[in-house]
Amino acid sequence: MNSVFEEIRKQIVSSTKDAFLACEKKGTLPAIELPEMVVEVPRERGFGDFSTNIAMQVAKQAKLAPRKTAELLLSEYQFSGTYIDRVEIAGPGFINFYLNKEWLYDSLKLVQQKKERYGEVEVGKGIKVNVEFVSANPTGPLHMGNARGGALGDCIASVLKKAGYEVTREFYINDAGNQIERFGMSLEARYLQALKGEDQVEFPEDGYHGEDIIEHAKAYIEQYGDSLLHKTPEERRQILVDYALPINIQRIKSALATYGIEYDVWFSEKSLHESGAVAETVQFLKDNGFTVEKEGAIWLSAEKLGLEKDEVLVRNNGVPTYMAADIAYHRNKFITRQFNWAIDLWGADHHGHVARMKAAMTPFGIKSEQLEVVLFQLVRLYRNGEIARMSKRTGKAISLGDLLEEVGRDAARFFFNLKTSGSHLDFDLDLAVKQSNDNPVFYVQYAHARICSILRRLAEEEGVVPKSFDQVDLTLLKEKEEEELMRRLAEYPEEVTLSAKSLEPSRLTRYVMDVAASFHSFYNACRVKGEEEGLMMARLLLVDSTRIVIKNVLELIRISAPEKM
Repeated sequence: MNSVFEEIRKQIVSSTKDAFLACEKKGTLPAIELPEMVVEVPRERGFGDFSTNIAMQVAKQAKLAPRKTAELLLSEYQFSGTYIDRVEIAGPGFINFYLNKEWLYDSLKLVQQKKERYGEVEVGKGIKVNVEFVSANPTGPLHMGNARGGALGDCIASVLKKAGYEVTREFYINDAGNQIERFGMSLEARYLQALKGEDQVEFPEDGYHGEDIIEHAKAYIEQYGDSLLHKTPEERRQILVDYALPINIQRIKSALATYGIEYDVWFSEKSLHESGAVAETVQFLKDNGFTVEKEGAIWLSAEKLGLEKDEVLVRNNGVPTYMAADIAYHRNKFITRQFNWAIDLWGADHHGHVARMKAAMTPFGIKSEQLEVVLFQLVRLYRNGEIARMSKRTGKAISLGDLLEEVGRDAARFFFNLKTSGSHLDFDLDLAVKQSNDNPVFYVQYAHARICSILRRLAEEEGVVPKSFDQVDLTLLKEKEEEELMRRLAEYPEEVTLSAKSLEPSRLTRYVMDVAASFHSFYNACRVKGEEEGLMMARLLLVDSTRIVIKNVLELIRISAPEKM
């Protein structure tokens, strides 16, 4: 068993099916073909621990008012050997289930049995999923959009792995196309300006103006002098790109590693062109009637794919567009590498591209739901109550590296996962470094450190260590703060399941804050040291189980769980 919640759902479904069969035998209900039962945790505790609307789902088949159907089921329910204590009917026919406390005690036992594996569920069943995120142009440093996308993508990948999927983290290197041409022209201009003077060489209007471009040009001159002056512009640009691009990619890798992100695959866009995959993809679309030719170019047919307008795949000069490469890349994910599911994280400004990419997969037999795009909103950084745009150290636009230097990895990752991906995020730089309960990451980490301190002091001063759960009487845990904390710990596998299904890891960030809050309430209301031994050992097990769960969540979202603060 991975989750007591899972077991309870099975018990509710099984006992409900048995009740329907009993009603059918007695003739009080006709034979009913049961749909998939929805069993949920009600928002308000007054409506039970779990609830189902099955009586409403079968209203047409039963030919009765849902409440009447629920009443008939109620008279036939059998709950021996289950966690269910009693059932009530509410409103138009909701069936609310109230549980005995055994489920809470069994949840604690499960935490202790599974330890670091507690929270693992089998939703994914080994399905191969590719999570592609950040994928920034390698023409400059990573910015705040990349920082948020990185935290979200990495946490989604972690949650999916915890939920039983076979996950590949991927970075798509945009090392071909327009941005690389602009990169080459920018490098060339800075190289020539460094040698001939700024006034002598015009900088391209759409070039990259970053200081890093100037630094690359100067570093190249230090190593190789003016050796490129006698080359053709094309040769010069290519040599400068070949020099600077690997440096930029390595910087991106280093920044992301500092951020706690390690990729399984770094996929080169250039490789798609060199291998012929882009040309093959365009030819396949052409051969199967999904393109139109006009103005000397090849276009993806809007009419054939239900899109608003045709999209250029190959320009009239024979050069493929980014769209063509993107289709070839996703074709590679699904057809060549056989991923069942691909998840892309894009900034919200790319929302118009979602329908196009999903539609472009249909000629290859890929269903639209196999490609999932998570759009995330922008981040606003605040310092001293005002929008912050510049780094304290460099005085330039704040990069991911600057952010990590200012607030640290833990705060950055935690804050970026505080809200759902579709919400705008205001990031308070002052709060992120504050050592107080107002700072959510400090609040959670302090709860873990406090627990470690309790366990350490009891062991060192009293020689008391947690016993195995089969040596502890958990029924002694009766206080409302104890029950609330146990309930929170029981929810963890369910939160992993819901996070995986919704692709919203912010659920887990909020969940671990709730666990910390429940622990602090318990700690303030219930003594551990000084109670009679039976109760002390039961509470000690609860404390240790809380430590395990907080650590598991923090490690899942790649945030440290300090033992001392």
